[in-house]
Amino acid sequence: MGKTFAEKLLGKKSGSGSVVPGQIVTVRPDHLLMHDNAAAIIGKIEQELEKFGVVDPELPIIVLDHVVPAANEKTAANHKTVREFVDRHRLVNFYDAGEGICHQVVIEKGFALPGSIIVGSDSHTCSYGALGVFSTGIDRTEAAALLLTGETWLKVPQSIKISVRGKFQRGVSAKDLILTIIGDIKADGANYCSVEFHGDLQGLSIADRITIANMGVEMGAKNAVFPVDRIAQGYLDSLQIASGTYDILWADPDASYMLELEYDLGAIEPVVALPHTVDNVSPIDKVAGIKIDQCLLGTCTNGRLVDIEKAASLLKGRQVDRGVRLLVLPASRSILNEALRLGYIETLSRAGAIILPPGCGPCLGAHMGVLAPGEKCLSTANRNFKGRMGCKDAEIYLSSPETLAVSAIYGVITDPRKVM
Repeated sequence: MGKTFAEKLLGKKSGSGSVVPGQIVTVRPDHLLMHDNAAAIIGKIEQELEKFGVVDPELPIIVLDHVVPAANEKTAANHKTVREFVDRHRLVNFYDAGEGICHQVVIEKGFALPGSIIVGSDSHTCSYGALGVFSTGIDRTEAAALLLTGETWLKVPQSIKISVRGKFQRGVSAKDLILTIIGDIKADGANYCSVEFHGDLQGLSIADRITIANMGVEMGAKNAVFPVDRIAQGYLDSLQIASGTYDILWADPDASYMLELEYDLGAIEPVVALPHTVDNVSPIDKVAGIKIDQCLLGTCTNGRLVDIEKAASLLKGRQVDRGVRLLVLPASRSILNEALRLGYIETLSRAGAIILPPGCGPCLGAHMGVLAPGEKCLSTANRNFKGRMGCKDAEIYLSSPETLAVSAIYGVITDPRKVM
């Protein structure tokens, strides 16, 4: 019997050889991601750090991104604590406020190497599966222990195989696909599973794959992963990462899965996740016309250059509805710089958008773009839980960048195909 991606990789990384779902293995992750919460994590083990230090200065990747720039004294103090920790332990991989959202930075800086294991104190660490990484979120206590020991345990997950074929129709994109999948199998449909994507993947760019892998956790997945094909290798080449420096692993053709699903991309239509759960997914024709007060384009889910380009192309020569606030949040400094160079930012600003610094703030209601009671926000983020954007009496709807841009023009949720 063949092996799934997770079985192969965890068997190799644990030194166990052949492993089976449910088996507990001990691994040494290649990297540990932390962000602003690094201050709380190191606070758990201050005495141990003083005595033993960090096991490996190259293990942690720390990116300040959740509340940037600091919004208050408490946040500023936390940032200062992290900077002092980095200096004291001579950590190698630190990215200060303004560099970007942690998941985008990890990928851009070449840490997300195929065949590696990356764990992070953020649930959307699963994003790196876009490049054949076994990546998953862990809690702060596990992260603290990992800083000291360099190893952690994982349970070998069951696997789900999702195959796609065909190509998207105009006005439909990867966000519509992953929302459709989550709507089908629900928020717990892939609990502690490794979700593999197979089939006609050549039409899915790395940006598309990051969007899809990013939201794996929204169906309960431990990780979501794509094979390292020519698209992925081409992206790694663009980062000057030589092909011989990473390990390509993929599932065997005869691997066994707990569930197999297939999607025709041509049949996927624009969808919207309604408040207050990500799996509360509706075809756009059933929600078209709902008035919105704010639109958030960006986050670690849809803040890449192609997302900003889509919005700019739709808004060029048009204006954001006077009753709507359009927030644009590039996922990293490099994306912001390139969008500036290509004129996308100017186009969006002239259309009435508010350009925000790269970071997470509005997505979790921590900084900028907080909603007022009774307001509705259409967002390209990954979560729409009650209170997610800072107000328990507001509503969040999730959509693709195309749907968001067109809806910002009309002030109500609108099918992008009617304009495109």
